[in-house]
Amino acid sequence: MKTPFRTILPTLVVLVLLATVPWLSPTNRILSLAITAGINIVALYGLSVLFGQTGILSMGHAALMGAGAYAATILARDLGVGFWLAIPLSALVAAAIATIVGFPSLRVGGHHFVILTFAFGQLLTIILTNGGDFTGRATGLDLQAPLTLFGMDLSPLPRFYLLVLGFVALSAVASWAIVHSRYGRTLRAIRENEKLAASLGIDVGRHKIGAFVVSGLFAGVSGVLLTYFLRHISPTQFSSFPSIYLALMVMIGGARLLLGPLAGGILVAFLPEMFNLDPVESRILYGVCLIAVILLLPNGLIAGLLDGWKRLFGRRPASSPAAASRSSVSGG
Repeated sequence: MKTPFRTILPTLVVLVLLATVPWLSPTNRILSLAITAGINIVALYGLSVLFGQTGILSMGHAALMGAGAYAATILARDLGVGFWLAIPLSALVAAAIATIVGFPSLRVGGHHFVILTFAFGQLLTIILTNGGDFTGRATGLDLQAPLTLFGMDLSPLPRFYLLVLGFVALSAVASWAIVHSRYGRTLRAIRENEKLAASLGIDVGRHKIGAFVVSGLFAGVSGVLLTYFLRHISPTQFSSFPSIYLALMVMIGGARLLLGPLAGGILVAFLPEMFNLDPVESRILYGVCLIAVILLLPNGLIAGLLDGWKRLFGRRPASSPAAASRSSVSGG
């Protein structure tokens, strides 16, 4: 049986390897794709808590990222709040919105929850588009605030990449801690048998909303990173369709293993670059990948690879004492 530490070790090794990327002199395009993937992965770790541990899939996760992004941009514009203070404040704003959306949505559950969160993404886009000067209307908002740490400018791509990778590592550790906590075990009990969990005295509704709020915290942090990377945000970036891509990433990588969000975010970001695909061809490839994963690897790519490895190189079952005795008698 694996100890909790052994489950996080492979992810930490991958993150250490990824930290060497700036020293390999990658192009700006590769670094930009890697940063975008990392920003998505932060949100994916929150989605993996919701989907992987509770079994609830949200199609409004990009909207929660948008809440964090707009909160950080407005705080910087109107109050002069910098990046480091905007991170917790914007995460709390996204979590508060997740609470408001979660109360009515999680009462229905199942595919109804998926539909309601999809509608929430569309509704947020409409609100932001018609928000006047406060939200910048359809054109969105620009961010002028500097990004520094101890006087060091973190805007250059290699430095911003390492900053994002640091938040990916923190998100992975936070997700791991939740999964291996008593709270994580409670969420899994709800996922496996909701009625049985309720009969044991677990407040199913409260824990579902809690998981959605936790995922909102991750999404809010991801939104802040996105707005400081792009320096411009607009409503269409946070509609329901970007949420579909996030769901695609977490399903391809796998939501129940710590490496799953990392693998899903990297694959979806770099597959079009590897095959030199245009946007239409990319969507076709994503659809094919999703169908293949659902049919062949329902627990995600990483879980499928691990299962294949165990089948090929797993230990053979030890012979029974009776079989060993027969073998020695026969001279085998």
